[in-house]
Amino acid sequence: MTIHTKTIKELSTLLQAKEISATELATHFLDRIESAQGSDLNAFLHVDRALTLAQAADADARLAAGNAHPLTGVPIAHKDIFVTRGWRSTAGSKMLGDYVSPFDATVVEKLHAAGMVHLGKLNCDEFAMGSGNENSAFGAVKNPWDKLAVPGGSSGGSAAAVAARLAPAVTGTDTGGSIRQPAAFCGITGIKPTYGRVSRYGMIAFASSLDQGGPMAQTAEDCALLLSSMAGYDERDSTSLAPEQGGVHEDFTRNLNEPLAGLRIGVPKEYFGEGLAADVEQAVRAALAKFVELGATLVDISLPNTALSIPAYYMIAPAEASSNLSRFDGVRYGFRAEGYKDLQDMYKKTRAQGFGPEVQRRIMVGTYVLCHGYYDAYYVKAQKIRRLIANDFAHVLSGPNAVCDVIMGPVAPTVAWDLGDKTDDPVANYLADIFTLSTSLAGLPGMSIPVGFGQGDKNGKRPVGLQIIGNYFAEAKLLNVAHQYQQATDWHTRAPSGI
Repeated sequence: MTIHTKTIKELSTLLQAKEISATELATHFLDRIESAQGSDLNAFLHVDRALTLAQAADADARLAAGNAHPLTGVPIAHKDIFVTRGWRSTAGSKMLGDYVSPFDATVVEKLHAAGMVHLGKLNCDEFAMGSGNENSAFGAVKNPWDKLAVPGGSSGGSAAAVAARLAPAVTGTDTGGSIRQPAAFCGITGIKPTYGRVSRYGMIAFASSLDQGGPMAQTAEDCALLLSSMAGYDERDSTSLAPEQGGVHEDFTRNLNEPLAGLRIGVPKEYFGEGLAADVEQAVRAALAKFVELGATLVDISLPNTALSIPAYYMIAPAEASSNLSRFDGVRYGFRAEGYKDLQDMYKKTRAQGFGPEVQRRIMVGTYVLCHGYYDAYYVKAQKIRRLIANDFAHVLSGPNAVCDVIMGPVAPTVAWDLGDKTDDPVANYLADIFTLSTSLAGLPGMSIPVGFGQGDKNGKRPVGLQIIGNYFAEAKLLNVAHQYQQATDWHTRAPSGI
């Protein structure tokens, strides 16, 4: 086994035993990123070898002194939605093309404090708006399993980097499925925590009531190690959960070895109806059968408002985007258009030239639904539907009458589609998020694990992900369930050809 195929846990063991240094490890991954294979995927937007090796030297000093964290010296790359000192922070947009933040996002700060070594910034859909990573101002990311396919979005650069073994650990963000869906399309593991578990401070905002950061890696065990350092209360983030609300520091590895005997898995009928591709359903059903072998039982459930998650999400998220992105006006920082006549003309030209088509589309939709006369008809109604969706989950997961411990189903209706297939049809892109949006609207934790391959189209096999959803603050349970499955299967160990 070559070094880049090892998990975070395995790399940590090697570092702690001084069988490899952080500098050697960082150099190995930097060489892979800068190779023809790495650059062809377009997963990385900014790499600075000197900055990375300086962090690696610091990690080696900590390891030598014997006061290292389990993650010390392990390389990580960050989705370019988290601001970072030294590296550019663009959000995949021309609007922030040359921006370098004077501070680190809390997530970056926490993982750096644990001694992780930063490899660079990862490509993403512009301002995290997209399902295929084709909306980046810096070009589309390719799926390592099939370079004709999308890697998923918006955290497509993150997922592609792990799948291609360019980085053992990455961060992503999930607003409506942007950790889970690219993880599924690229055959890796990713988890979206309960809303408020991970600080949003320094995370460039898209939709503030939905955005949530989380880890992506090869395995559930790796994600548990990362989330243990990422999560926790942050007074600088007004949406961060205080300790009395559940925002306490946790060791998410604590339950990884619990057997699954007695686990009740809810299987929503709405996730297995019309529109679900046969190859995806086959892989998901096989995974459910494996969980039964491991001691779990399947329970048929209904989440009746699932279909309403798309219209509700695409009212709420654009409305919040319209508000958040109003700060990009060419006055204070970021891109400014040239050749304007007055302040109003500068605003118009800056936003027309700085924002891509999908961002402009969502700003216009969001501004419309917030207008006087439409606010009650659209935005308020969408928030009421959001409550109904959350109630559907509460009915089956919460209280003494709960009928299941976790919910399982497909992450997406199909495997990854071809690059360019849906660029002219934004609604088709939106429909691809049908199984992930409701979890985000409810603020629940959810994750994706690889469970096989679908045939896709003429281009060959592409990964399938299983979605696991839990009640609020049930991340440790989800990670245990996923880990037990991965101990009994090998889908998570498989890598694209040539890796």
